[in-house]
Amino acid sequence: MGDQTKPTQGQRQDNGEEWDTDLETDDITNKRPGSSIEELYLQACQKTGATPVSAFFRHLDEASLNLNYYGVGPLGAKALAVVLKNDYIKTNLELQDNALQAQGTRYVTEMLQTNTSIQSLNLSNNHLRLEGVNIISKMLQDNCYIRSLKLSGNDFDDSAAESFADALKGDYVVQVLDLSHNKFCDTEHLGYMLATNLGIEVLDLSWNHIRMGGAVALSAGLKANSTLKELLLSWNGFGPVEAQALGEALKVNSTLVRLDLSSNRLDDQAVRLLCPGLASNDTLRVLKLSHNPMTDTGALTLLKTVENTNSALEEIDISTVFVCEAFVELLEEARQSRPALDVQYSVMSSVTRNLSALSIFQKVLKERNESIIDFFQALDKEGTTKVSTAAFREAVKAANIPLDEQQLDWMTRKFDKCMATISYSVVQTFV
Repeated sequence: MGDQTKPTQGQRQDNGEEWDTDLETDDITNKRPGSSIEELYLQACQKTGATPVSAFFRHLDEASLNLNYYGVGPLGAKALAVVLKNDYIKTNLELQDNALQAQGTRYVTEMLQTNTSIQSLNLSNNHLRLEGVNIISKMLQDNCYIRSLKLSGNDFDDSAAESFADALKGDYVVQVLDLSHNKFCDTEHLGYMLATNLGIEVLDLSWNHIRMGGAVALSAGLKANSTLKELLLSWNGFGPVEAQALGEALKVNSTLVRLDLSSNRLDDQAVRLLCPGLASNDTLRVLKLSHNPMTDTGALTLLKTVENTNSALEEIDISTVFVCEAFVELLEEARQSRPALDVQYSVMSSVTRNLSALSIFQKVLKERNESIIDFFQALDKEGTTKVSTAAFREAVKAANIPLDEQQLDWMTRKFDKCMATISYSVVQTFV
């Protein structure tokens, strides 16, 4: 039986010659009418010269056939196609990283002309290149059943994008399309695909080389698109220009729910340019921005946009950004009106320690049956409702309240921005 250590079966194919795409099932399926699926598969392997894959036998009665990483190769694909042609149980076929190449892919797509049960197909990492694109494009035009198609890591470039755009124009069947880890750059065809497609809900374009031209085209497509719900664009080198284009698209788009822009080059300026789109978009719920060079300044800009506008964002991932005290406090305020708001961020221990200063201060005073206003009034001998920051600091130390200098500095700045006097009549707004 074949397993993951088997050499690629495609090594036995003819080199550089045209291949036979006839699945030649008649003399196999008709040879023994009572033959089981196992026997039919073994006969197909014998006839094509392919080595049987052991995993095939373990998934006979299951809806999903997972043969990822088994070195199936073109000949193995032909044997599988012979058996699956009349299979009405399988709904998911996984053939990732099997060196199928264009030849093996042709066998699979030919099988799908007859098979009407398979709805999910994974052909990622199979060295399909442009020749494989033409085969896949023809399948998309003919097949009415494939709803999920994964084509990651197949060396597709901008010319491939044009083929996909033409094949998917007006298509309403494919709902999930994974084109990640390819070589799309500044193609206008990606935008055309979004603008003219009628069914894709999830589009993965992460790990490509999309730059300004491609981002602008995508943004134009997003403005016209009415079905896309998830757009994955991580690892594309996006910066401020691309962020501005996407922000403009978000002002118009009314279907996108999840946008992944993680691992790009989005700094504080880029976030600022993206925010106007976020402010007016009432459908986007999830935004991924981790592993970008934004700082706590960009994080604050983003959070203020969410709090002060009609933004629908509920989940924000900035988990690699170390935020300041002001961000954490603003987030707590925002959650008062938006309890479902979930923000993933990083925070230094010093920030956490500073944020605990006020609660420590209040706790000690409470133990003494004293309020913060009582504390300040005791220092205000002339009844001006103002106390110098120096007097406040000395009084805190004299009261043996367990705050270090950094915590005391932060609490003083919180009470009085000018660092001279504290108007304690407004201190109550902080507690």
